[in-house]
Amino acid sequence: MTEPFGTRLRRAMDDRGPLCVGIDPHASLLAEWGLSDDVAGLERFSRTVVEALADRVAVFKPQSAFFERFGSRGVAVLEKSVETARAAGALVVMDAKRGDIGSTMAAYAESFLHKDAPLFSDALTVSPYLGYGSLKPAVDMARENGAGLFVLALTSNPEGAEVQHAVRGDGRSVGATMLAHLAEENAGQTPLGSFGAVVGATLGDLSSYGLDMGGPLLAPGIGAQGATPADLPGVFGAVLRNVVPNVSRGVLRHGPDAAALRASADRFAEEIRAAVASV
Repeated sequence: MTEPFGTRLRRAMDDRGPLCVGIDPHASLLAEWGLSDDVAGLERFSRTVVEALADRVAVFKPQSAFFERFGSRGVAVLEKSVETARAAGALVVMDAKRGDIGSTMAAYAESFLHKDAPLFSDALTVSPYLGYGSLKPAVDMARENGAGLFVLALTSNPEGAEVQHAVRGDGRSVGATMLAHLAEENAGQTPLGSFGAVVGATLGDLSSYGLDMGGPLLAPGIGAQGATPADLPGVFGAVLRNVVPNVSRGVLRHGPDAAALRASADRFAEEIRAAVASV
């Protein structure tokens, strides 16, 4: 039986450090790399990132939209990137932010979380804003296949606050409610639950939101969005060891030189290790 995602993630973070590198081949980055904005450029970009870093980073987070925009051939590149990364020992969190109800949510879950799916990933980002209960097909599929979820809870984009920080009738914010649901999913799971949250590294002190929910916290916002590894203790405090800090452009802008990509990733990883050690 496949080990639960939380167990595999804990081991990868302990062995390789907690850095997550995004694979975000948007048009401006392809241009910076001197690549064409087509499938050939997409394939070169993705292959370079994976080959340079898959043996050293704990997690990759490909953004599916930047592959999907090229149609079926772009999705084929994504499939190959996922396969190659996982074969080299890196975990893959598919950043697709899927969210729907009933059989449609079940189909999304099967696309990314079923062990025999071409795009099977170790975890998937999902949106709970049709109600947390709408995610049940994804929760069930993840459990059955040893995969995980990262639920959008307190995201780094400014617009997210109008929904996620809204206060419910019981006095609890919507974001905190999502974290409470995840605590229930992770109850009794050691050393780390498989059901995590997306929580931005740019949001300041979040100690009142219930971040200690037993699962991992995927933390975007480091680098281009303004946060640094040194900011992590002030945001996450005592749960910092469970944080998976994501860096995308901060690493990717150093390509296409593989050595420069590795040096940048190693530098971020060391800064994150130092931040975690300080708590």
